[in-house]
Amino acid sequence: MKNTFQLLDEQSALDLKSYLTRAKKMDQKGTVRLRAFGTLLTAYVAPLFPAAILDEGPTVLGLRTMELKSEAEINILVPIQAVLDRIAYELEKPADAERFVFDMASTERVPWAGVSPPRTGWVEAGVLREELLTNTAKKGITEVAETIPESVGGPIAARIRAEVWGRAIDVESKVPAGAAFAAAGLGFLVKDQDVPIFHSQGWVRLSTEFGHVLSKEAKHF
Repeated sequence: MKNTFQLLDEQSALDLKSYLTRAKKMDQKGTVRLRAFGTLLTAYVAPLFPAAILDEGPTVLGLRTMELKSEAEINILVPIQAVLDRIAYELEKPADAERFVFDMASTERVPWAGVSPPRTGWVEAGVLREELLTNTAKKGITEVAETIPESVGGPIAARIRAEVWGRAIDVESKVPAGAAFAAAGLGFLVKDQDVPIFHSQGWVRLSTEFGHVLSKEAKHF
């Protein structure tokens, strides 16, 4: 499969850059999954995911879409930094040159690569207030920092993070706190704007004009 694609324009490149810059702050060694079929590029990142098979923490995916200049068919996993480097290179080209062409091979293997949210069947199930999501993210960050001593790592730290981020924001929505963390960190939230919730096949999705967060429904409150 040819892994070449071309973003529609400079604004698309800047949008992808902003999104991936935020994702990298959440995971310095992060990976992005780039998928396209037709003229729409989807960019998945995973701000939260279990590091080992036996870990019970939630897998929380961020998703942003960009338009392509022409049809492409790709499905690759690459380091976020590699894409950011390529965007920087393309932005330096003269305006009259052919720009924003990417030819990248899949180089990464990550635990969340096999996680595939439903593509159809999403049903809207109300909204959550932006303030609630923002505060949930802040409280979770504080709780993790206060609960995990600097000397503690490995399974104990993973279990604490799983407990904090896997906890439902409320009983009705079944949205895990980790989804709030991802939505806030990826810059998807707008002050005082409600965020629609969607459900499909045991999954939950938060959607705003800036992107989507997807995860399995929380099992505990």
